[in-house]
Amino acid sequence: MPVLTKMIGFVATTNAENAKKFYGGILGFRLMSEDQYALAYDANGTMLRVTKAQQFTPARGTVVGWDVDDIHAAVRELTARGVMFEQFNLPFMKQDELGVWSAPNGDQVAWFKDPDGNTLSVSHHNPANLAR
Repeated sequence: MPVLTKMIGFVATTNAENAKKFYGGILGFRLMSEDQYALAYDANGTMLRVTKAQQFTPARGTVVGWDVDDIHAAVRELTARGVMFEQFNLPFMKQDELGVWSAPNGDQVAWFKDPDGNTLSVSHHNPANLAR
């Protein structure tokens, strides 16, 4: 029997009100609780704790991501809600007009930031690449 059974995601915020607007309003997650330490969201079956911090420096990479069935539909829907997707303009990483990068193995990913600069992503993984 596994010891680690249910993952919880964590991101930090220095502005809880902006985080509420983003995670609750724009991304549409249900706020489960709020206290002096964090906002806790139901991110469609996974808890996402948005930790209240006085200050912090965002990590240099993706901190939380969501696997989606149709990445282009997800990007269009989130864009319509006000999410701005990153365009990196790197010669070795060509993205399409929506910001979706297709890896050589067929996986796809698009990145966006929350109000505190945390890098988030949506991705679609080629089933042939996933271990069975």
